[in-house]
Amino acid sequence: MPLVPPDDPTLLFVNAGMVQFKDVFTGQRQVDYGAACTSQKCLRVSGKHNDLENVGRTARHHTFFEMLGNFSFGDYFKEKAIRMAWELVTKVYGLDPAKLWVTVYPDDQEARDLWLSISSLPAERIVDDAENFWSMGDTGACGPCSEIYYDQGSALSGGVEIPFGDEGDRYLEFYNVVFMQYDRAADGTLTPLPKPCIDTGMGLERITALLQGKQSNYSTDAFSPLIERTASMAGVKYGQDPEQDVALQVIADHARATTFLIADGIYPENEGRGYVIRRVMRRAMRFGRKLGFTGPFLRDVCAQVVETMHGAYPELRERAEVIQTMVTQEEERFGRTLVAGLRLLEDAMESHKDTRQIPGKIAFELYDTHGFPLDLTEQAAGEKEFSVDTDGFEKAMENQRAMGRASWKGSTSIDTTHWESVRDDHGAVEFVGYENETAEAQILSIQSSGDDTTLIVTSTTPFYAESGGQVGDSGSIVTNAARFDVTDTQAIIDGITVHHGSFSSGSFTVGEAVTLQVDSQQRTQTRRNHSATHLLHFALRHVLGDHVKQRGSLVGPNRLRFDFSHFGPLTDEEATTIEDMVNARIVQNEAVTTDVLSKDEAIAKGAVAFFGDKYGDEVRMLTITSDSVELCGGTHVQSTGDIGLFKIVSDSALAAGVRRLEAATGLHALHHVQNQEATLRTLANELKVGVGEVTERVLKLKDDNASMRATVQNLQAKERAKGVSAAAPKDINGTSVLIMSVSNVKGGDLRDMSDKARQRLGSGVVLIASNNQPKVALLVAVTDDLTDRFAAGKLIGELAPIVGGRGGGRPDLAQAGGSEPDQIPSLIAAFESIIANG
Repeated sequence: MPLVPPDDPTLLFVNAGMVQFKDVFTGQRQVDYGAACTSQKCLRVSGKHNDLENVGRTARHHTFFEMLGNFSFGDYFKEKAIRMAWELVTKVYGLDPAKLWVTVYPDDQEARDLWLSISSLPAERIVDDAENFWSMGDTGACGPCSEIYYDQGSALSGGVEIPFGDEGDRYLEFYNVVFMQYDRAADGTLTPLPKPCIDTGMGLERITALLQGKQSNYSTDAFSPLIERTASMAGVKYGQDPEQDVALQVIADHARATTFLIADGIYPENEGRGYVIRRVMRRAMRFGRKLGFTGPFLRDVCAQVVETMHGAYPELRERAEVIQTMVTQEEERFGRTLVAGLRLLEDAMESHKDTRQIPGKIAFELYDTHGFPLDLTEQAAGEKEFSVDTDGFEKAMENQRAMGRASWKGSTSIDTTHWESVRDDHGAVEFVGYENETAEAQILSIQSSGDDTTLIVTSTTPFYAESGGQVGDSGSIVTNAARFDVTDTQAIIDGITVHHGSFSSGSFTVGEAVTLQVDSQQRTQTRRNHSATHLLHFALRHVLGDHVKQRGSLVGPNRLRFDFSHFGPLTDEEATTIEDMVNARIVQNEAVTTDVLSKDEAIAKGAVAFFGDKYGDEVRMLTITSDSVELCGGTHVQSTGDIGLFKIVSDSALAAGVRRLEAATGLHALHHVQNQEATLRTLANELKVGVGEVTERVLKLKDDNASMRATVQNLQAKERAKGVSAAAPKDINGTSVLIMSVSNVKGGDLRDMSDKARQRLGSGVVLIASNNQPKVALLVAVTDDLTDRFAAGKLIGELAPIVGGRGGGRPDLAQAGGSEPDQIPSLIAAFESIIANG
């Protein structure tokens, strides 16, 4: 099973080997087998099971790990589970029984007796542990458990004997068998389960260390190739410096997590699962800088993960190119933002050195603007003995979420209890819109939303409520005396379809019979776009690769929008191939079929389902040619020829590793092509060439323009150099100073002037103020011998506010911007005063 659990929106990632069997244990899902064995990929980075801060600093904690398990669903229970555990550990693995200890729940006398009879352990090495009771939650399946420990010897307890149960690594827990035999009620009452179950877990990394005679998981062959690769690139040796070892271990662990997450289609973003992988990757990059890395390195460690583990996980090699691309892009992206983020953090530490705490607002700005995970900010601040206001960070985060919720189209202040009451009184609204665009129904509810919109619920409706990316239908509800114009359709709660709109004439009363009519033209156009979206998804996966996964969509009458995971813009060739594939299937005019069946049946037939989508006991399986089989509850064309024409309109980046395509179908696609042709003809007329010669002429104009621009820039550079040469240095209190007031000079040109000015002075301070109406650009440069007296960053910090700006930089060079050019003379005077008093 992948790291993202299917059909379980309560979890970001699989964090234990039993996750895939949760519904089986609770009786919500039936399986045709009574027992199972697994090796399950797991990830623990956030929430209750969060080992991130311990990773690299202990011998056992990891983000990504593999959990071995054996499970019984009423097939066998305590006696057989204990017997199998003992035989596996002592006979198959060959661990010395003299070094094994077992813990049992104090009230589980049955387990104690079984361990005594099955194993060769003396009674004193079968120990009570009050924490040996496992449950899924406050209620539900639960039961006592037994854990097996291995005594790794006195070397791990400082050479002295210590009792079992003391903290430390000497007694290593590596095997846990849970006896799920009770159902716990809300009041704590335990009722025996009719079919008790077994849930066993053993960390692969831990048992590997024991079998290889290693006292740390990081010394096993699962990690050593990664650590050796990293150490070699950094020019360090593992085992010689404790802090370097921590960095090497963190990088090895995080590279494994990164590789497997990307292979499972999780890419860096600023929220959700994407934020988790970004957090892990950037933490690794931060530790990489402790080893001296200044450029990309994690991609090479991830390549080693692929090389080390592709035998067991062949998908790693299949997706190696995607893994390399995504890691490289994130490293380059982080490299660009790191400097700006650390500068902001340093400024914050300077401003708050009295409290030695980074405000939550600044920590959130680092996260939101610069992509700094909170723990990275805490780590960087902690190195300077600063703390971070995490409560303030969470408040800023919640404020942003609240703004997002407030701007969401679906948000409403209407109390849903009314709609629940309608459903309780009348049952769910019957949807007949797959087969019909009109229906006769009875008014069940009329409500005002408070924004001049009326909300109407009817007993039956042909109107499709917004869902799965498809917009809600529009149309009308009428009687002989009244007309209600439907502008949108929403499902506020399950089973209740609400028609949004206003009366153009008359009014209705509850209980009145009405006729509902969907806007047929808009429905038809929406059908085209929705079916085209499915064909687009197929074409993207075929052309770009299986790493493409749908990340969102919007289907309306005028356009379609499709968000998907991919690491770069489409090339012209790729876009053309995708359009050709979609249009080829449109021309084939094959029938589009929909089957209603169980989800398991649909998946078995090859239907694609998406995590996070909600599916009931029955699903609609949509087949649009044999290439596209997906679960979808939307409305679609009857045959592919109904789509008419497909044309990609735009391709843009939505987030890191997420692209957004917009496209048009039918007449909308034709009109887009016609508009492009009209634009091309206009360009041809303006350039006085034929349509076929436009590209050649534009490229020539571009080359001519670049040549002229280079000429102008050379002339301007010479003029600036003359200006530097002509400027007269001043001696202010023994310091050589060069002050220049110029116009319309920016960025790199200012730095070029300052380099020449410092060369001319040899020793001194340079101020350049440029009047770039309505803005100001400032630069202060200091020769190396004077930075202890006049730090450029500090000088610019004092000067910038005079011209309504702010800025910062290094001790030898700093820049700032401002909005009050009229204050440049005051700024120069202040600068001279600072130097005179320095």
